[in-house]
Amino acid sequence: MPSSRGVFIAWAMQGLILLEGMYGISIRDPSIIVTAFIGLFLTIIPYLIERRIQVTLPWEVNVLIAFAVFLHVAGYSQQLYILLYPYYDKFAHFVSSITVAVLAFVSILLIDRFSCTKLARWQIFFYIVIFTMAIGAFWEIYEYLMDTFLLPYLMKPLQHGLDDTMMDLMFDLLGGIIVGFFGTWYIRKKTLDELTNPMVGDSAPECKL
Repeated sequence: MPSSRGVFIAWAMQGLILLEGMYGISIRDPSIIVTAFIGLFLTIIPYLIERRIQVTLPWEVNVLIAFAVFLHVAGYSQQLYILLYPYYDKFAHFVSSITVAVLAFVSILLIDRFSCTKLARWQIFFYIVIFTMAIGAFWEIYEYLMDTFLLPYLMKPLQHGLDDTMMDLMFDLLGGIIVGFFGTWYIRKKTLDELTNPMVGDSAPECKL
């Protein structure tokens, strides 16, 4: 798929997220409004990074971010988390964990490229899994705090007991392992420069993985 088509898909998903925000405004639901516009901001971060530090993420990553955010926003505003529970919840969480793991993979490649650390594949795998688990743990803390202090303003509780939390963390672990496995397998085929040049061009030193 050409990158221009991938960019269009990402923009289309951003448009759908914006529509969810407009829907929240139309029914005067502040929780939907906040969820949608925070989600929209998250999808814009890759473009801000590109302008700020001259790092261009692959279009596939941008599409994955937009898709993961859209699943969360649509699931909340359209009550899909309730109507299709627990299947929609677990699918959305798994996509999010894959997204976080992919971002971990991209970030460690860039760190390795700019620092010329020459990390071993097992170190990259370990970083991806730990990073994904850490973000998942912070997300569970966020959900707990939201339920504790803002539950009257929410459409539904964000957590459904210990089993739900443990399942989410296991999906985080699974997502990290999957991306870690395929990521470290993929870098056996290319050098670090070949992997990162499309993202940084000539702005980083020449290094070998």
